[in-house]
Amino acid sequence: MLDFQQLLIFMAAGVLLNLTPGPDVLFVVSHSLRGGVRQGMVAALGITTGCFFHVAVAALGLGGLLATSSAAFNLIKWAGAAYLVWIGLGLLRSASKPVDNRPPASGTVSIVDTNQNKAVLLQVFLKAFATNVLNPKVALFFLAFVPQFIPANAPDPAWTFVMLGCLFNFNGFLVCTAWAFGAHGLSKRTNFINRSLQNLDRLAGCMFIGFGLKLAVTNAPSP
Repeated sequence: MLDFQQLLIFMAAGVLLNLTPGPDVLFVVSHSLRGGVRQGMVAALGITTGCFFHVAVAALGLGGLLATSSAAFNLIKWAGAAYLVWIGLGLLRSASKPVDNRPPASGTVSIVDTNQNKAVLLQVFLKAFATNVLNPKVALFFLAFVPQFIPANAPDPAWTFVMLGCLFNFNGFLVCTAWAFGAHGLSKRTNFINRSLQNLDRLAGCMFIGFGLKLAVTNAPSP
């Protein structure tokens, strides 16, 4: 069983890792700025759900397949890289639209059709989920990071892995939520946010394409 000090180290390391800007953080921030804090939180929820998927897969032993099979790794890698590049291109297209045609950055976006609003949130959730699930590096991260904190005398290592993975994901969701509220607060205090969103979309689009290309050239781990 984990001692309290080791648990604190695990939680601190997890928070620091989640604070590091990456495609997940960028996805949450961009949606919170453009669609309000609700979209940002839905994006955070989608990403966290994707992390739970990776934890479940790793606990079942299937995650080891990515660590030992270059074919499986490359299949997920290319799908994830293509998806990130597709998101980046979509953001670049969005940046070319006139500012007046964009929804306000405030969290009180007025949408008459409630079903349409739900559909937008569902789309954000699914995109966030796919962004995380289609990244084999996330699965490898859990396989490499979490086992370091499992005691050698743990009676059920798989269950301990699940518990630590859930704790990591809970902390990650809190950090992503903080990013969402922080970005939303910035949008409320910045009166030129709509013009800035075009630059944000250009920057985010280029970064997502960069993330995708970086993932594409990642080599499969050696068996």
